[in-house]
Amino acid sequence: MKASDIISAAVVTVPAEATVVEAARVMLEHGISGVPAVDHEGRPVGIITDGDLFRRCEIGTEPDPRLQSQGPPSDLDTIRRFIQSHGRQVKDIMTRDVVRVSEDTPLARVAALLDLKKIKRVPVMRHGKIVGIVSRADLLRALVRAAAPRASIGSAARGRDDD
Repeated sequence: MKASDIISAAVVTVPAEATVVEAARVMLEHGISGVPAVDHEGRPVGIITDGDLFRRCEIGTEPDPRLQSQGPPSDLDTIRRFIQSHGRQVKDIMTRDVVRVSEDTPLARVAALLDLKKIKRVPVMRHGKIVGIVSRADLLRALVRAAAPRASIGSAARGRDDD
């Protein structure tokens, strides 16, 4: 199987210039935990997730650098966390280095990327445009669909044995 076999084609995006509140609203309205950020031509320029939004100054959840478990933060870490918690637009806090796949990418490769990069979703691209998303949930649905015919065959065989 490949990415195009399990793609979620209804892609929700936000402009990179959108506010973080607008991005949060879009995620809540669509019941999703992340959304690609796009430029004015619809090309992906980043991705913003609920993880980017839950440590915010507006709600008093910004990170305290003194409480980090990895030891004292570097100046770069401190700056990054400040921008993450105080940025006003998606472009200020989005992840810019987005992992992407093509429609022909084998599912084994998609799963390996999600695991290796510790991400939950990956945009599927065609000619520089997003045509869908493959998420961990899509992989779970593929697993259930793939197991369904076998389960039916197994229960039909068991039914004949019981006669």
